Amino acid sequence: MILISKYVIPKGYAGLALFPFVFLKNKDLRSDKVLIYHEKIHLRQQLEFFVVPFFVIYGLEFLIRLFQYKHWKMAYRNISFEREAYANENKLNYLKTRPLWGFLKYM
Repeated sequence: MILISKYVIPKGYAGLALFPFVFLKNKDLRSDKVLIYHEKIHLRQQLEFFVVPFFVIYGLEFLIRLFQYKHWKMAYRNISFEREAYANENKLNYLKTRPLWGFLKYM
C-alpha cells in the first residue's frame, strides 16, 4: 500500500518502505515506477528478515559504512540492501527471479 506523507520521509529522500507500506514524499511520485520498484525491493528484504531484524541490520551496516566512508550519502549508498535495490530498480521483473537473501551478492 502506498501512502503519501512528507513528514515520514527524511529530508533528501523521496520514499521509504516500512512493511507493509511504501511512503512517498508527494503524490506525484506515485507515477515513478523506478522509485516504487526500489521500495518494493526493500519490502521483500524486510520480509526476509521478519521486519524488525532488517532495520537492526540496516542500521548497524549504515554505522559501519559511515565509519568506513566518513560521508553520510556514501555510507547510505553502500549499505548492501541499498546496493541491491539501486542495482535492480530498473529491472521491473527482478523480484520474480530474485534469490532468497539476494542482497548478499552486494555485500
